[in-house]
Amino acid sequence: MKTRATARRALPLFLACILMLVAAVSALAKDESASAQSQELPKNKLTMSSIVSTNLVTDTARLPLYRATVNGMPVWYVITEVSNQALARQVGVNFSPKLANLITPNCPCVQTVRSGRVLGRTVVRRPGAPDFSPMRLLVPGPDGGFPPAAAAVGAVGKPGYSPFVRIAGTNIVYNAPIVATGSGPFDVIDHRNTHDRLFAIDARRRTVDMGFVRAFAFGKEILYLSFEASSAAVGVLDRTTFVPALGLTPTADKSRDPKSSRSAIFVMTNGRTGRTSPPAQGSDHVIKDGLNALTFNRRNTRLLRALRAGGDAHNVLDSFPTVNPALYSPIWDVNMAEWTPRAVARGQNVAQTDANRIRQLAVRGVVTSPGGTPLRSDRNILNCPVIGFLDTAPERDQAPKPANQP
Repeated sequence: MKTRATARRALPLFLACILMLVAAVSALAKDESASAQSQELPKNKLTMSSIVSTNLVTDTARLPLYRATVNGMPVWYVITEVSNQALARQVGVNFSPKLANLITPNCPCVQTVRSGRVLGRTVVRRPGAPDFSPMRLLVPGPDGGFPPAAAAVGAVGKPGYSPFVRIAGTNIVYNAPIVATGSGPFDVIDHRNTHDRLFAIDARRRTVDMGFVRAFAFGKEILYLSFEASSAAVGVLDRTTFVPALGLTPTADKSRDPKSSRSAIFVMTNGRTGRTSPPAQGSDHVIKDGLNALTFNRRNTRLLRALRAGGDAHNVLDSFPTVNPALYSPIWDVNMAEWTPRAVARGQNVAQTDANRIRQLAVRGVVTSPGGTPLRSDRNILNCPVIGFLDTAPERDQAPKPANQP
């Protein structure tokens, strides 16, 4: 009887312990769920509805993957922009009317394919592909930063390759960069058959994870992908495919002209260094603090931590889909901007977040093109589609545009 009485007295305590345990497990599950959500960029902050997910820990975005062939070889590509607004909504990508300006006899930078208006629904034949087999190399300069002591691109576009695809018989142009070649297995560590920013690929489920870049536009922190460059030097820094013909895209120094295919991007060469941006920014910063010499893959956790902390170059874009869609283009007209020695000595070389503020600095002679010449395009381009923003969407210029600056 005494044992039963003791058991009855202990039962409420036992049940209370069980309830506390259940509550603790539930709270832990909620914390883990909240943590997982905090690692994802919310869908309402993305500019492309087709993006499956965006991981803020690995700095990667998961995109739909499409199959094509080049001379019978399978190749794999993504779609990020199209020049037709209705198709952009249908496919879930950025609308970029400026892409249609690539259709010109003087620009051998568009692949023509036979397809329906919606690219990707069928396997198309493309005339060229990248060679991903070279090993990317970047050796930091004597002080550990920019310019590098040695560099070599990790991928080169073969003859006929362009990320820009025109549907035959139309004026519709897509941005459809090839990110992998062959039937697998795919090398996501040394990138012998994949893009240097490719983090993971699932050809069966048709998804690919690509590393994104943190940058600024109109005073806001934004994210973009980087696929190709017309300059080998820029291509190494951005981990992109070197495609020289893309330098012929029209027209340099015409960022805010709707008849140009380009939009300006400002790359600060000698901004401040340090783990976070702002105040750090630029090519020197990304090599020293962004560990740019390392290969982008899941094993290089030190690199991933550095980028997440603010180690990206944090370039400044002159257009964004939420500001003026008619002027947005993923074809970035590279403006290499250098702080003058006097500005550096005064500590003025802090991170800039707005294109017009950089233009105003150029008018005052505080920043120039490398070598001290007036700030202008260096005649090279980057193919970098934007994918979203971290906090609030870019809305407007943060300063007036100087009349004498392109």
